[in-house]
Amino acid sequence: MNIEIKKSVKPVNYIDAINIMEERLEQIFSNKENELIWTLEHEEIYTAGTSYNEKDIIDKSIKIIETNRGGKITCHGPGQLILYFVLDLRNKKDIRKFINSIEKTIIETLKTFGIETFSDKDNIGIWYNENGKVKKVAAIGVRVKKWIAYHGFAINIKNNLDQYKKIVPCGIKDKGITNLVKIKKKDYSKLGDLLIEKFILNLRN
Repeated sequence: MNIEIKKSVKPVNYIDAINIMEERLEQIFSNKENELIWTLEHEEIYTAGTSYNEKDIIDKSIKIIETNRGGKITCHGPGQLILYFVLDLRNKKDIRKFINSIEKTIIETLKTFGIETFSDKDNIGIWYNENGKVKKVAAIGVRVKKWIAYHGFAINIKNNLDQYKKIVPCGIKDKGITNLVKIKKKDYSKLGDLLIEKFILNLRN
């Protein structure tokens, strides 16, 4: 498993990021390039996955970018850490196990910061119980093409949660959204590095 690790400091344009991943996918399929794990942020943007419903757009004035990842509508912006990947599943061909590796990575990493989270078989993502109210802290959106997985997951650290008032996040009406600084005020500057380390370890198991 030869994985290139890429860490972008400045915000990356969403469309540019998707194009880079799709180009890398073709190169991996042709055995011309290494797999990729990439941490970054986007500027404020709303994206819709392949199963989104227009009823989930509350504020009709916002611009939505339709994308080919799985899932419904979500938003990105400053203060949200995104981990994208382009990873070859041709030797394993087990999508459920791959998603489990993502969930396990996020849950185990957040636990090192003293934050207990969990997955939900009915609602993809990672969740936090805030005084009896379940709120999403991390979103997961994956597409698999030619048995190569790409897109990734996003963890809310200190992003503007008011963004979510303009949509029904991931099409789920009865649960909320939170971020790490609301849960526990800590230094999360090492979160990206820890996620990468844990993700690679879980992929190898």
